[in-house]
Amino acid sequence: MFDILMYLFENYIHSEAEVMVDHDVLTDELTRAGFHQDEIYKALSWLEKLAALQDTDAYPYLTKVASNNVRIYTEGEMAILDTECRGFIMFLEQVNVLDFTTREMVIDRVMELDTKDFYLDDLKWVILMVLFNVPGRENAYSQMEDLIFDEQPEGPPH
Repeated sequence: MFDILMYLFENYIHSEAEVMVDHDVLTDELTRAGFHQDEIYKALSWLEKLAALQDTDAYPYLTKVASNNVRIYTEGEMAILDTECRGFIMFLEQVNVLDFTTREMVIDRVMELDTKDFYLDDLKWVILMVLFNVPGRENAYSQMEDLIFDEQPEGPPH
């Protein structure tokens, strides 16, 4: 499912191409690209739930709380989000890329991915997808893009 989300993000959202709203057309294209239908439906549902997260009446836990809060992760969240991922989320909060609401949206979307193999690079893409879909977070999205695409490869200088 994550591969489908990446495909959609890279080919439609990130490239600023016109996003198709017709699920049948999109499903046909994804099928032709080699994705399985059950995974396509899961990915489209994931994206719909991402859009729905902006309705704080439907998700009261996303209402703003004190900015100095500390996030306590559940066992299930820690099983998916390792120490490196949790540390990166905390870093993004400290540099104001994520706030309480977007942090919780990211964690919600990660937990819905239905995967046991989740890495820091995957988290970065989920964060980009969340920030892209939250109105008013354009600057945070831009900062996140810079963090991802301006990374220097590790190793000795040439």
